[in-house]
Amino acid sequence: MSHLIDPRKNWALAEQRLATETDPRRRKNLETLIQHSKSEAKPDFDALMATVAPNASYTSYAAGSGEENSPTGKEGVAAYYTGIVSSGCNHIEHAVDRISVGDDIITTEGDMKMAYPGSVLQGMGIDVPDEKSLYLYLSRLMIVWEFDADGLVTCEDSYSGGDFPGFDGIADRPVNPEDIYRWGSDPGA
Repeated sequence: MSHLIDPRKNWALAEQRLATETDPRRRKNLETLIQHSKSEAKPDFDALMATVAPNASYTSYAAGSGEENSPTGKEGVAAYYTGIVSSGCNHIEHAVDRISVGDDIITTEGDMKMAYPGSVLQGMGIDVPDEKSLYLYLSRLMIVWEFDADGLVTCEDSYSGGDFPGFDGIADRPVNPEDIYRWGSDPGA
């Protein structure tokens, strides 16, 4: 079955790259990125935070992003991820189609789909027909990941845009929960 939102696309290209990477530092960073992505999709909070450095600093450069989307320090990042999961905004597909791997930085880029709960959209001032339903957000997303000497994430800076509607018309894009692949519910995950 094909899914409208499939989080396995978040790490598929990184796994392909890892299969051919021979440099130990780059391999460690790719392994961390994959673990981070899988833990976020599951969601497994402890495993996710095990990939984050104490001095982590995230910045969202998306239009309209506030400080709540740019946490600093491990405690700030923990609060950020807690908010994502508790709000139900953790159903994300980042279909990475381009990856660049350096010694300290990995850049991922691809189309992003995210199922936003109607209640969250209402709280943002976006009127939707049913606050108990999910709605499809669409964007192009690039993330610059930086890693410390231990291979932990110190930076996850995100840039979104492109010729995608984002929140425009989101009320007209309902998502059936059955169209979301629940990776964390998969016995093979």
